[in-house]
This record gives sequence, C-alpha cells and structure tokens, in this order.
Amino acid sequence: MDPKLGDAAGSPAPECPDAPLPELDAAVAELYQGLRRMAQGFVRRDRRGLTLSATELVHEAYHRLAGDERLKWRDERHFLGIAAIAMRRLLVEHARNRARLKRGDAWRKVTFDGELMGGPEQALDGEDLLALDTALKRLAEIDPRQARVVEMRFFAGMSLVDVGRVLGVNRRTVDRDWAHAKHWLKRQLATAGHSAPA
Repeated sequence: MDPKLGDAAGSPAPECPDAPLPELDAAVAELYQGLRRMAQGFVRRDRRGLTLSATELVHEAYHRLAGDERLKWRDERHFLGIAAIAMRRLLVEHARNRARLKRGDAWRKVTFDGELMGGPEQALDGEDLLALDTALKRLAEIDPRQARVVEMRFFAGMSLVDVGRVLGVNRRTVDRDWAHAKHWLKRQLATAGHSAPA
C-alpha cells in the first residue's frame, strides 16, 4: 500500500498484514455455500419482517459447520474471519438478485446488531447493502486493514479483541481503525443518500 494515501482519517496508514493464506478462497467458497443453504431456514424460523441477522447466521454457522472435516479451521476466530468474507459476498449477491426473487422467498432486509453501532438494531435494504459494499471497496483501496476491520465487525459480529488477533495488531490499533473507518463510511454513505450501520 502506498503510505502517502493514508487511512480514512487522513493519517499515514500502517502496513497491512500479508495477503490471506492461499487456501482462503476455497474456504470462503465452501463456507459461502453453507451460509446460503442456512439463510432460508433462518428466515423461516424467525420472520421479523423477513429480515436476516448476518451475525446470528454466522455464529450459527460456526456451531453447525466448524466440525466439517473437509475444511480445517485453526480456531473460532479463524472461522469467523473467513465467514465475514463469505457473508458479505452472500448479502451482495442477494441484493443484486433481489428483483428476480419472488416475494416471500427470501429476506427483504438485513439487520445488524445494535451493539456494533452503539444504538438500536438497524436494518438495511438491498440498495443500502450495495452502497455499503461499494464504499468498503473504496476504503480498501485507501486502507485495506480498516476495510477488513469493518467487514469482520459488521458481517461476523467479531469483537475488536478477536479482530485484532486475526489481523495481528494490538487493541489500540484496531480501536482506532474501527472508529476512523465507521466515521469515513458514514460520511461516504450520507453523501450518496444511503443509511449504514454507524
């Protein structure tokens, strides 16, 4: 990363850890399929306005899929870090395909845990999710680690301590990344006329 770019707050950005391990793509693909199968069952059980709770589904997936012998997880943090990527892909695909889905066949909105946002639980519709994904891609070009922190927090509900352990940075650094990235995303999405977890 070019250090002159700085982070979302305009400060020089520390180097991001090395790229993910080579087996990451295969693990994400496998977990993506598992999450996709589970999503419809989740909504059938809990039809709160046909919303899907991303973090609840990811944590349920851990209990159901972590013992799958086809994949090797180092620990729960490793699983959740990969699940965050898979869940983001699943939600973006759903948002892009929503016009082709029959009413009632899939969730209409995705809820994010209020604890992540310092307020009540918040639901995003398909357009909001696509706007969030686009903003995260822009953030990743500026500061990949900040984008990854947001991804793990929003899409897998990981604690800041666990996020720091996955990324190999201390709590102070991940706290700073989280605060700066949320502020940057809130500005970006407000400018575009979208709501977002903030």
